[in-house]
Amino acid sequence: MNQKVNKLVAKMNLRKVVPDYFFLTIGSIILAINFDIFLAPFNIAPGGLSGSAIIIHKFTGWLPGITILVLTVPMLLIGFFYLGRFRFLIRASFVTIVYGLGIDLMAKFLPPGVTDDLLLNALYGGVVGGIGIGFIYRGGTSPAGSSVISRLLNLKTGLPNSQVYMLIDGGVVLIAGLVFGWEMALYAFVTLFMWGLVADYVLEGPSVVRTAFIITDEPESISLALINHMGVGVTSWTGKGMFSKTEHTMLFCALN
Repeated sequence: MNQKVNKLVAKMNLRKVVPDYFFLTIGSIILAINFDIFLAPFNIAPGGLSGSAIIIHKFTGWLPGITILVLTVPMLLIGFFYLGRFRFLIRASFVTIVYGLGIDLMAKFLPPGVTDDLLLNALYGGVVGGIGIGFIYRGGTSPAGSSVISRLLNLKTGLPNSQVYMLIDGGVVLIAGLVFGWEMALYAFVTLFMWGLVADYVLEGPSVVRTAFIITDEPESISLALINHMGVGVTSWTGKGMFSKTEHTMLFCALN
């Protein structure tokens, strides 16, 4: 009996893992293609380790893919201890290897850009990059870059993850402005903005607003937590379980 249960669990896990790694692989390849065609040839550095690699390549000539792999190592260690242990480590390492090696390998075969128009490169760099990162999110992880630091600071300080993320990536973009010029920094901000919008669309669909119903016997403490820590409004009413015939409080809130 136990063997049948174990086989069933293993089969269910396999059905979950295979689609996840399909998304991780496709997303990583899309990111690598995006880097080689739209970003690196025009020194568009939209934050994160990718932007850092472009800046470092300017001064050292190091291969950007290998640079990303090296920069990712401490991020993987931080993520392992604070954000998910082996599940995070295995998936994020897989994404990093496919992405980093893909950048250097495919650069030999891909054209260094399809247009010289910087605005088009900035826009499509954001759109294609957002599609790639959206697939990676759907695969159950994120690249081990600035997202690791932003998530860690979010957990430690309570600051919104999106704000921390923008501060970190914005800092990289500002450094890129000092290196490549402020016009290129403006283009990088366009890419960063489009990147976030498209990633949310791929992950969440056309609407990112969700409603939540919470059935609880401790409505006051949960309501205070939602109001104080998440900044959302809460509505409550009394509901009755038709099976148990006992009354409980129902909380309703909308989340983005």
